[in-house]
Amino acid sequence: MVEHSTPTTAGRLPDEGPAARSPGGPEAEDVGDVPSGEREAAVEALMSRTHVAMSVRLSPDRPPSSFRARVRQHRLHDLTLVDTTCDPCSGVRSRRRAALTREPYLGVMVLGRGRETVDLGDGIRADMRPGSAVVWRSDRPARIEVHEPQTKRTLIVPRSALDEVGAASRLFRTTVLEPSAPGTRLLTGYLDLLARSGAQLGTQARGAARNAALELVAAAVAGGDPSSGTGVPTPPRALVDAWIEGQLLGGDLRPERIAAAQGLSVRTLYRMFEESGETVAAYVRARRLARARHDIVTTGETITDIAIRWGYTDASHFSRAFRGAYGSSPSDYRELFSGCGPMPSP
Repeated sequence: MVEHSTPTTAGRLPDEGPAARSPGGPEAEDVGDVPSGEREAAVEALMSRTHVAMSVRLSPDRPPSSFRARVRQHRLHDLTLVDTTCDPCSGVRSRRRAALTREPYLGVMVLGRGRETVDLGDGIRADMRPGSAVVWRSDRPARIEVHEPQTKRTLIVPRSALDEVGAASRLFRTTVLEPSAPGTRLLTGYLDLLARSGAQLGTQARGAARNAALELVAAAVAGGDPSSGTGVPTPPRALVDAWIEGQLLGGDLRPERIAAAQGLSVRTLYRMFEESGETVAAYVRARRLARARHDIVTTGETITDIAIRWGYTDASHFSRAFRGAYGSSPSDYRELFSGCGPMPSP
């Protein structure tokens, strides 16, 4: 039985979205046993725990006692695959509620059956049919209308994870994915496979599955950018990123040094990063933290040694920066996810 969550005094649900937990088997929740008078509140609480917090209204065309909703989650470390079956309903996520998002994440949603209209914010609206796919952000207002009984699959991806496969600022966005695009087809096919076999995966295999899913999300979202065609950075930016990557280990990565090495003015360098909504310093910091995260999970070295390697001479400063990016301390993160198989090249 699902119980309704009570908002905090700040108006934010304390358990919004899938919480980071150690890897485990699938988790299922169903509102079928909830009394009909409480069912709408139960569905709202269920959506908050597994997707995002929003106000939910059941369809007035059928009695609440007949409404069915079931959610099944497969956890892939910090990613979560959520399978949902539900009857017609509507939902609204207000600007105020979206602004209270503590740790933003993407939802890559693929409709399996039924029809749903979604307004994702940022001027993006889609009338979804079976096979349609969209990407939403947890920090954006949204409206949904489920027109008929549906099944859908959503992969929840923390923003911090995107730094492992490219600048999060280029990938963390709402978009409609073209169903026939190769990147979309690869991703949706892989998510189908995970849903069927994820429960049988061991710890190491789950880690590898998580990494593959992250790479496919990055490819699909980048490929869905109508302004860039392929989603690949322009050659000058790609060269700058590659040069920075080679200098992360102890290199001088002040903007002046980066600009000089690339034959650019500092102003041009700044403008290049501003076009993707980030700063040079933030990008360098995110890449070093991603490298540190990789070492924390895949090696037995001390946290202090890893911090020093990636440019943090103060352990407490490193711990604060890591917690800000990944939501937990380096030692807690290692305890949760170490021994989980190879990570993607960070």
